[in-house]
Amino acid sequence: MQRYPRDMIGHGPDRPDPRWPGDAKVAVQFVLNYEEGGENNILHGDTASEGFLSDISGAQPWPGERHWNMESIYEYGARAGFWRLHRLFTAAKVPVTIYGVAQALARSPEQVEAMKDAGWELASHGLKWIEHRGMPEEEERAQIAEAIRLHTEVVGEPPRGWYTGRCSMNTVRLTAETGALDYISDTYDDDLPYWLRVGDRDQLVIPYTLEANDMRFAAMPGWVTGEHFFQYLKDAFDTLYAEGMAGRPAMMSVGLHCRLIGRPGKIAGLKRFLDYIAAFEGVWTPRRIDVAEHWASEHPPAAPAERPSRMPAARFIERFGGVYEHSPWVAERAFDLELGPAHDRPAGLANALARAFRSASHEERLGVLRAHPDLAGKLAAAKRLTGESTAEQASAGLDALTDAERTRFTELNEAYVARHGFPFIIAVRDHDKAGILQAFERRLDQDSETEFAEACRQVERIARLRLETMI
Repeated sequence: MQRYPRDMIGHGPDRPDPRWPGDAKVAVQFVLNYEEGGENNILHGDTASEGFLSDISGAQPWPGERHWNMESIYEYGARAGFWRLHRLFTAAKVPVTIYGVAQALARSPEQVEAMKDAGWELASHGLKWIEHRGMPEEEERAQIAEAIRLHTEVVGEPPRGWYTGRCSMNTVRLTAETGALDYISDTYDDDLPYWLRVGDRDQLVIPYTLEANDMRFAAMPGWVTGEHFFQYLKDAFDTLYAEGMAGRPAMMSVGLHCRLIGRPGKIAGLKRFLDYIAAFEGVWTPRRIDVAEHWASEHPPAAPAERPSRMPAARFIERFGGVYEHSPWVAERAFDLELGPAHDRPAGLANALARAFRSASHEERLGVLRAHPDLAGKLAAAKRLTGESTAEQASAGLDALTDAERTRFTELNEAYVARHGFPFIIAVRDHDKAGILQAFERRLDQDSETEFAEACRQVERIARLRLETMI
């Protein structure tokens, strides 16, 4: 059994209406990452200096040494950048979410007090601003617990949201397993929140962003001026606002750092953006915890349902073995494919079953065709069709034929089987009675090779429609 863990479908083509407060067309959410004082530094017990997200181009960690220039840049974020951003957002009356590194918050009590006085949300950004890639699972679990403990001690209340950033493949699962968080944000995979099943509980995920993010002042490709940053944010907002006006509201995240956007030349672009969106009606600027509370209220997690990709073989075959008429081997072979979350929806599972059918031999596929009943034939009259076939034929009125129509169907069935060697197959839910008769008469005269291919396509279409009602 092969199973693919990544979810490539998410909300799918028809994302839900978030029903933002005030019928907002877009939610624009600002995150300020507070990392200054929690970065890599031998003063903090680390093995090297910091090398990430600064104005030092191409910076590398210095093993065993302090890096004066790097430290000084981080200190700017705490000493000057934070206060410039605090004045900007409080004046605009736009609340932000702080992603606070616990050790950084512990070293910045005045800034923490200002955050709380402004009514900002203080979410956790982990214990230290360090790389978690390759960190042993037990060590990361212990750091998460210590981050929550220290955050609670410093702030006065535990964090309700979490974003590690420099995370491992275990981070989302480990933070969800604490059961202590209203949301986690270590993903970048959607424009809306969603529920993630972790163990026996549902965890709310509010995706974050690395593109509408001032970190690109320190990365390639990146921003050079505040105007570049403003223009990108404006374009993203305009697109999402237009989608919202068209009935598809979503969420825009903006990521900020005190030592980056807090510089005078860079913050000008952010100020332009705040002024720009203030001129629009129907824009909600929440904290992330506000988004979490709204989503939990308006879109609570659905009751756990059977997921095809997680079924044992016996249950999978029991459930889907009849989708291809009297041919459970199709489901048996589909089960052995690389199934994942995308196959838990009708289109995905239909594709998996179709792959098993398409890769079968000609004789096997012919067997599937021959397993189908005649339309309005003797089996229907004797009420010996499968439940699916009975409902399908009834949907097109084939269970209520006149004597003349029944005679015509019988003639066509006999002629078709005599010519092609298998029954006439059509996805009756796509047609009415007249359309079925027209297709019958047209396809009767086709060559058998062409008709075999058409019949196989119709079998796949029937399966797709059946799955739509089953899942």
